[in-house]
Amino acid sequence: MKKLSVVVITRNEEKNIRRCLESVSWADEIVVVDSHSTDRTVEIASELGARVYNIEWNGFGPAKREGVDKASGEWILSLDADEVVSEELAAEIKKALEGDNEYSGYYILRKANFLGRWIYHCGWYPDPVLRLFEKSRGDFNDALVHEKVLVEGRVGRLKGELWHYSYPTLESYFVKFNRYTAMGAEAALQRGKRAGWFDILVKPPVSFLKHYIVKQGFRDGWEGFLISILSSAAVLVKYAKLRELEKESKRVRE
Repeated sequence: MKKLSVVVITRNEEKNIRRCLESVSWADEIVVVDSHSTDRTVEIASELGARVYNIEWNGFGPAKREGVDKASGEWILSLDADEVVSEELAAEIKKALEGDNEYSGYYILRKANFLGRWIYHCGWYPDPVLRLFEKSRGDFNDALVHEKVLVEGRVGRLKGELWHYSYPTLESYFVKFNRYTAMGAEAALQRGKRAGWFDILVKPPVSFLKHYIVKQGFRDGWEGFLISILSSAAVLVKYAKLRELEKESKRVRE
């Protein structure tokens, strides 16, 4: 089997990191790129045999590129600290890396857990993510948020699931909610995007209808309704934050 490096970026992930790394203990190498955690994240990762590097935070894309650069494996499996590789997926990855390979990367199906419930609708499942790729033929882009892997060559698809324990509590949801809306607004400003009334008045309710009706979030019960409402709120807050950034930028120029 070709050498596989698992790359994980972290910041204060002591509640998740052990479960994540134990699910890939069979890998040849684990690289953890940490952004100045103040909890036991680094201690736990080191205890489990990971090579840990500390970096300044410049966004998700740059952090993951840093991890890929420091990895020595021929293939990279990129994970978030709140993700777990299922046994079925682990077996598929091992098989995919045996002998010659016609693909330069693989999409993996990700399933999210929200407040203790697995979500199968709302546009959340299946959630194919390109996370397994040949190092010499792929890497992450530099996006601050919603980063992507760019691969040269053919890309396949695995059937095993990557389990995403994204939001165990509402408190954990809102921590990420605030972070992602802020980074989304900053990224939009850098692209030259401006927040208009259409973005603030029309896009949020459209987002709710998309998640709850079109993507059948109603089939996920109370959790599906809540996801749809919160997704709508995230759109509103992102554009509200973008308006704040616009005003601040204008004051600076003046």
